[in-house]
This record gives sequence, C-alpha cells and structure tokens, in this order.
Amino acid sequence: MFDRDLPRREFLKGAVAMGGAGALSACLTRTESEPVPTGDPNAKPARQHAWRDYIRHDDAGNSLLPAHQVLLYLNLDSSGPPTNQQRETVATTLATIDRAYKWSHEGLLYSIAYSPAYFNRFEASLPTTVDLPAPQSLSDFETPTFDTQDAVVHLASDRADTLLAAEEALIGEQERVNDIDVEARLTDVFTVDSRRTGFVGAGLPAQNQDAAGIPDSKPVPEESPLFMGFIAGFVGNQATEDYVTLEKGPFAGGTTKAIANIRQRLDDWYVEQDHDDRVMEMFSPAHAEQGLVEGVGANLGDNSGIDEMLDDIVDQAREHARVGHAQKAARENRDADNNVRLLRRHFESTDDIGSDQKVASLHFPSLQQGISDFEDVRQAMNGEDLTTETPAIRQRVNNGILEYIFTRRRGNFLVPPRRHRVLPSPQPE
Repeated sequence: MFDRDLPRREFLKGAVAMGGAGALSACLTRTESEPVPTGDPNAKPARQHAWRDYIRHDDAGNSLLPAHQVLLYLNLDSSGPPTNQQRETVATTLATIDRAYKWSHEGLLYSIAYSPAYFNRFEASLPTTVDLPAPQSLSDFETPTFDTQDAVVHLASDRADTLLAAEEALIGEQERVNDIDVEARLTDVFTVDSRRTGFVGAGLPAQNQDAAGIPDSKPVPEESPLFMGFIAGFVGNQATEDYVTLEKGPFAGGTTKAIANIRQRLDDWYVEQDHDDRVMEMFSPAHAEQGLVEGVGANLGDNSGIDEMLDDIVDQAREHARVGHAQKAARENRDADNNVRLLRRHFESTDDIGSDQKVASLHFPSLQQGISDFEDVRQAMNGEDLTTETPAIRQRVNNGILEYIFTRRRGNFLVPPRRHRVLPSPQPE
C-alpha cells in the first residue's frame, strides 16, 4: 500500500491522502518521536478561524499554513433540525479533540462550518447579519458541482500523524487519541459524504508533481509552496482575521467560508510560457516588465505590489496583450477604506474527487465577512470587461490564469464562533 522508500515528506503526504487506520499506522513509523502537545480547552480562541497567531511565519511575516490538511464533508443522518442528543454527541466529540491537541501547527487547528442547506432544516431564517447564499456559478464558462452537504470539518497540522489520529478519532475506530479517551464520534450523527486532502509548503508540490496536469519534465520549483511556481498569500494582500470576523448578530465572532476545488492543467503554463510570461499572467505585465519577481517571488517580501498596478490595467493589457490574475482580482479586493476583503487559505492537492487518479488540483478556502465579498472578487477575476479592450485578451486566453484552472466544485459555509459551533440554530441565543 505504501512505498516506504519514498522521501519522508512525500510518504507522509501519501499517508494523509490515503487516510484510515492503516495509513495512520504506516505514518507513525516515519514521524517524529516527540510527543504531540495536548490541549487546554479553556485556552482555545473564541474564533474557530483564529489561526495566524498559532502558525509559523516566514521572514517577511507571511503566514505559513500547516503542511497537511483534510476537508471532511458531512451530512446529518436525520431530517429536520438536529436533536439535543445529536448536539450532545457532537459537543463531546469536539471537546475530546480540544483536550487532545494544542491549538497550534504543532498540534491541531480545525473548524466546523455549516452550509445554507443545513440552515434550511429550520423554520427560522439566518439573521441579516449573515450573508450566506447557496453556491452558484460565477462565470459563463464554469459548471461546478455545488457542495450542499450539511457541514465541513477542516483539519490542519504540520504533523501528518496528528492529522490522521484526529481524523480517526472523529470518524474512525480510534479508542484513544493522544492519551485522551474517545467517548463519541461525528459519525454517530453524521455520514462522511466526501473526504478531500491536500498539502502546502516549499518542496511539497515539487515532490508530488507526478500527477496528471503537470508536464513530465517536472518543472515545479523546489522552493515553491504551490504547483504554479509562485508564493501566494502575502500578508499585505490578505484580509486580517479581525476584518473577516462578523461584528454583529448572534454569530458575532464567526466568519463565512467559500471553498472551491479547482483542477489545474499546467502543460502550457510551463511548456509554452517562460518565467516572464508566467509573471505577467500571475501578477501583472508591469511586474514582468520591471523585473519585480525573482524565482518564486520570495523577494517581494510581505506585499506583491499588485495594488500599484491597477490604475493603468487597460493600458498594460493593450501594450502587452495580457492581463494578470492578481491584477484583475485586486480591483474588487479592497473596501472603501482600502481594507483587503478576503483571507485566502488555499492548499494544493492531487485529489481527483470520485476516482483514484492523481490530478493536480487546488482546494481554495476563502474567509470573508460575507459570501458576496468573495463573489465580487471572483467575478472581477473573470476580466470580462478587459476582453472588450483588446482582441488579444479572450475569455480564457491571455486572461490571467483562467486558461489553466477549472472550477469543479464550490460550497458556501458559515464558520460560527466557538460558542455556537455545535449544530447551531439560525438564531442561537
């Protein structure tokens, strides 16, 4: 099942992708002997999405997300609103994980979020302070499958053994987790509809580029945290956790979460394009013309400089016959007070959902005050207005990275504050 001759990091990624008790057992033979720090439930932050203060950062202060990640999409086993017994079961399960693991990249970070379909179980509606529409297509050229499961659990850790053990405690047969007894499981009240895995960090994409969608020449740079060869998530171009947090209403302290699954086809990205071409289409033509991006872009520090490339976006498009991905999206990613609207926490994957094939893909969770914020930025990324400015830019050609990415699934969720994370009603007291 597992090739024990693989490099350690690739082996651990494979174990997480496989999942289950067998993967956990194999993983334990290749992981650190250092004990995993246990948790103090009272020390957990009030926000489930409070991760930045509990993970590593690079020298520029950019967040380094945990290397290993799992998304568990869940459906309640009953119709109608959840029962008190179901709530007690979920509360017991989550409390076990809270005690078992420190809230940290060295332990476990996680959240549970709920979909519009879940809240439709109730007669009451969500308050107007929560912007949570059903997922929809956001361009004329995409036909995603919509994730309408009741809930999604997002697990993240720098330790593959921790991630797999926590998952087994939540949905498997694990009787103890990090010396804590497992008294209840999510699968006592939920059915797992979909399990999706991923990874992020320098070296991991390069070690896992033997997937469909990536040229056989293995072009992904060793230094890149993502398949497309550049750093992303510069802190200066990300919303803060404070900004994306709901300020009013019963879910104050929570946030909304849009999650897309995107397939990548990178043969033309690497074979037909050189470094400057890729810089033009990822950032902006001016970034390439001015030589702003060296290698994977670590020289940019804590800010990509994309906001300086917006005023003359049409002129750049006409001169260079291309427009940048970040350049287009940035036009809608600032509010009236110049605050960034979205906090992106995307990670790579070789999931081909529904099959065993390895395919270059991306899981794209985005946090924002309301789903409409995400939809505004995503539609700006389409660049439809720019296709009328020059015939060289078409809907998916010379138009950022749209030629290389294909949205396969999309779902919208509410991440409640910790106090309301257990099967909440739309109007919790």
